[in-house]
Amino acid sequence: MSEGAMTTIWMDGKLRPWEDGTIHVMSHGLHYGSGVFEGIKCYSTEQGPAIFRLNDHITRLLKSAEVYSIPVPYAEADLVQACIDLVSANSLESCYIRPIIFYGYDTLGVGPKKCPVHTAIATLNWGTYLGDEGLSNGVRITISPWVKNHHTSLPSTVKGCGHYANSLLAVQEAKSRGFDEALLMNHEGNISEGSGQNLFLVKDGTLLTNDASSSILMGITRESIIIMAGDMGIPVNITNMTRDMLLEADEAFFTGTASEVTPIRELDGHVIGTGKPGELTRSLQAAYFDIVTGKRPEYSKWLKLLPEPATPGNNSAGSRPVLISPEGEKTG
Repeated sequence: MSEGAMTTIWMDGKLRPWEDGTIHVMSHGLHYGSGVFEGIKCYSTEQGPAIFRLNDHITRLLKSAEVYSIPVPYAEADLVQACIDLVSANSLESCYIRPIIFYGYDTLGVGPKKCPVHTAIATLNWGTYLGDEGLSNGVRITISPWVKNHHTSLPSTVKGCGHYANSLLAVQEAKSRGFDEALLMNHEGNISEGSGQNLFLVKDGTLLTNDASSSILMGITRESIIIMAGDMGIPVNITNMTRDMLLEADEAFFTGTASEVTPIRELDGHVIGTGKPGELTRSLQAAYFDIVTGKRPEYSKWLKLLPEPATPGNNSAGSRPVLISPEGEKTG
C-alpha cells in the first residue's frame, strides 16, 4: 500500500491537501475507538472509474454512526458526492476509499460529552489484500485463539473502529505462526468470520454462509455474492458453520471489499477440497471481477461511474474540485 501518490483528502466538508488531514493526539476516537468507518473500492472500467456499491456503503456508515449515537452533520448524498469528488481530485482510475466518522477532542471521559464529530474520507493505492498469490491459488488460514466479539457485547453489524482490536489480535497471532489470515470462532463454538472477511463454504454444489447471529459483519460483498449465486442458479444455505464443516468442505473462500473473493486452500495444515480453488469459487470470483469492472451491464446499478474530467474551457460538473487550504483560501 502506498499513500505517496495522494495529494488530496476530504475532511469536515472540504477537500484539503493530504498533509492537512490531521487530528489532535487527545482525540476521543484515538483513545476509545469511538468511531465508525467503511471500506469501498473504485475500479477502472471501459466507461471510466466506477465505485462499487457506493450508496450501500455510505448507508451502512450512517447506520453505524446512528447505533453509536454519533451525530453526523452530513447527509448520505453529501458523503457520496464527497467520495466522487475525492477520487476525481486525486486523478485515480482505481483505488481503495476509506470514509471515517469519529469523535475529536473535548474530554477524556468515556462519554464523549461535547467532543466534536469529525468526518474524513481518504483514497489509497492498496493492492490485493491477501496477496496476488492468495487471490489466484488460495490462502492458508488458522483458527484464532481469540474468540470473536459476541453480538450482545458489541453490535457486530456495525463497522466500529474499536471492534477491530479483536481482529488485530487475531491476525497478528496468525501471521506470527506463518499463516495468511485468522479465522475467529464465536462464543457458541461455531465459525464467525475472518479478521476482516466473511466466509463461504461449498458442499455438494451448495453455497453455505452464516448470518448476524454468528457475530459477523453483514458484508456488502457477502450480500453481493449471495445475490450473484442466486442469479447463477447456485443454491445458498444460510446456517451456522462449524470447524468440521470447513474441513469437510469441497471449497471455501473469503469475501470482503479488500479481500474481494479469495479462495482458502488450507485450515491449520488440513487441505480444503483439492487444495486448489474450486470450480464454483472460480466462477463466482470471475463473475465478481466482471461486475466490478463494468463487464456485466445487468449489474450496472451497483456501479457509480465518475463524471468525465472537464476539457479545457469546460466548467462542467466533472471539473477538478477546488481545494481549501487550512487558512480557508482556495487553491488549485
